[in-house]
This record gives sequence, structure tokens and C-alpha cells, in this order.
Amino acid sequence: MADSIALTTPLTDAVIDGLAIGTHVNFSGIIYTARDAAHKRLIELVKKGEPLPVDLRGQVIYYVGPTPPRPGAVIGSAGPTTSMRLDPYTVAMLELGLKGIIGKGGRGPAIREAIKQHHAVYCIAVGGTGALLNRHIKKAEVVAFEDLGTEAIRRLEVEGFPAIVVNDCRGNDLLEAGKKQYRTSSRPIPVVQSLGG
Repeated sequence: MADSIALTTPLTDAVIDGLAIGTHVNFSGIIYTARDAAHKRLIELVKKGEPLPVDLRGQVIYYVGPTPPRPGAVIGSAGPTTSMRLDPYTVAMLELGLKGIIGKGGRGPAIREAIKQHHAVYCIAVGGTGALLNRHIKKAEVVAFEDLGTEAIRRLEVEGFPAIVVNDCRGNDLLEAGKKQYRTSSRPIPVVQSLGG
């Protein structure tokens, strides 16, 4: 497994400067969950000029709708949601100061450019590993839109939450680089390794 960089939230520009595509990172601190319905409500609040329930400046959002926890557990399975579903809301969220996003799969060209313009970073958590990822979540509490159930915004306290940088603040894209490498090499090198435990 590749060496990992430990990151503590909230993220600063200096930290983001040091992240390149393909870098394995481990998040510790606070990250927030939000999916489609929560993003839609946040944007509606912005349009109305109303305050947001969460200050997004420097924060990281994880695209996840966790399953209900089993008795005694902090959270249920917490695997990532496909990120392109959130593309319609992402530019506005970056404009509000969001600095990090964790999801699954690639982003469109407009979102990659917005990540560059707003000096942010997009990472993937490997899909299908929800049961593994939830071991890194030490506390979870609903902080907004409780009526949305699994799609409510949650404040997660995480330790060593693993992800891989896919889009850095310089406009680079790991998945596109991997496709290019595959097309030009007879012995392609995998660009994404297992996150392990």
C-alpha cells in the first residue's frame, strides 16, 4: 500500500497545495455528510439569503447516506455515493468555501475546473467498502434536515478515514491520467490501490 498523508480538518490552502493526484490520505477531525436532497436545501437557503446550518469554509463533505446503525454502533454502512450526481450543486458549494469532497467516481470537466479555481480537492473512497470505512467514524450526529432521514446532514468525527486524491488544486485528474496511461502503455500500472484497513 502507498504511504498515506495524515490530514486534519478543516483544510487550509497550504495543506491543499501539498496534495497531488494519486496521493493516499487519511482524514481525522470533522467531516460532514450530504447527498442530493441536503445539497438542494442548502442551495435554496443561499438563494433566500438565509443562514446555513453549517459553516462550510475549509470543510470536507462526504457524499454518503449511511444506513441506520446496529445497536451499540456509531453508524451503519457508510460507503460513498456516485459523485457526478452532485455536480449540479458543487460549484455553489465551493463558492461557499468548501475545500474538500469525498465521493465515488470521476467528476465532469466543469467541476474539475471549479475545484481548481476554488483551490479545493476531490478524493474518492473506494465503493463497496462501507463496512470498512465506518470503522474510522468515531461519532455521528445529525446537525441539519433531520426529516431527510439517511440524507440528513451529519457531523462525523473521524480518525484515519482513508481516501485517494483524484482532482487536485492544479486541475489534474487521476482517472483521466490512468486512462491515458492505459492507452499508451503495454504494461499499465494500476492508479488506484486497495485502501486496506
